[in-house]
Amino acid sequence: MTEEEKRAQWYAVQVLAGQENKVLDNLTKRIKTEEMSDFVYEVIVPTERVSEVKRGKKTETVRKLMPGYVLVNMWLLDENRQPVDRTWYFIRETTGVIGFAGNKERPIPMRPSEVEAVLAQVRGTEEKAKPKIEFNVGETVKVSDGPFQNQSGTVTEIDPDRGKIRVSISIFGREAIAELEYWQIERT
Repeated sequence: MTEEEKRAQWYAVQVLAGQENKVLDNLTKRIKTEEMSDFVYEVIVPTERVSEVKRGKKTETVRKLMPGYVLVNMWLLDENRQPVDRTWYFIRETTGVIGFAGNKERPIPMRPSEVEAVLAQVRGTEEKAKPKIEFNVGETVKVSDGPFQNQSGTVTEIDPDRGKIRVSISIFGREAIAELEYWQIERT
């Protein structure tokens, strides 16, 4: 089996709820102390940054994409599709690990498309936080920040790439269009 084939294996490892970061830290430390870097290449807890407005203030939080799971890039199955004992027991004996997603007796690697989708989602929110609340065109909203604060309006256009929403607000009997960020409005 080539090194590239070994490194192409990603697995979803089921862990105790709320213990994802502890398992990540534990695995990272054990990889160094037990010299497992030739078998376990990368361990991640898939998360995304989310922005929302709480009590009129914009806040950013980190939300787990796959609660109860840690993704591990490791050489677990050999060329005969049999578990590599050293890697198998290394993962199974880690505190907080329940098992592998899918078949408990014979782990199944994630499809490359699944791995890419998760990693792309994680990378996409590293630079800019994703809004927690999704709005719809035609929805009535209240402006919570800016020059139109406390005014109600209707969503006319949504630009998720730029993080902007156009809202039609009635001022002195006329319609005005305001381009706002997600965190500047809230549902009524």
